[in-house]
Amino acid sequence: MRSRLHVSILLLFLLAIPCFPQSSQSGQIPSPGHDVNPPADDADEMRERITHEMEKKAAKERVAALKTDTDKLLKLSVELKEYVDKSNENVLSLDVIKKAEQIEKLAKSVKDKMKGPN
Repeated sequence: MRSRLHVSILLLFLLAIPCFPQSSQSGQIPSPGHDVNPPADDADEMRERITHEMEKKAAKERVAALKTDTDKLLKLSVELKEYVDKSNENVLSLDVIKKAEQIEKLAKSVKDKMKGPN
């Protein structure tokens, strides 16, 4: 008898659950003057603004990377000059060749960054 009572109560409880009102995702009911889905024009404007901000941020990061790379390029050039000054007409140091290759790679990277994203 007791188990039937428990089963009946459980069954009533389970059947009553769908009757409870569902709340919105944020837990708040939107006010009458506020649209849940903004008009397409507002969404497009927001998307354009976000895209513009992301492009601005990317441009700033690219300029910062260019400054860093050109500083490295200057340092490598000075080091190359020092290596060349230490060598003579009969001996070309392996360090000179390695340094020149580093400069070449970095210069190409700087050139590509200056062109910007394509």
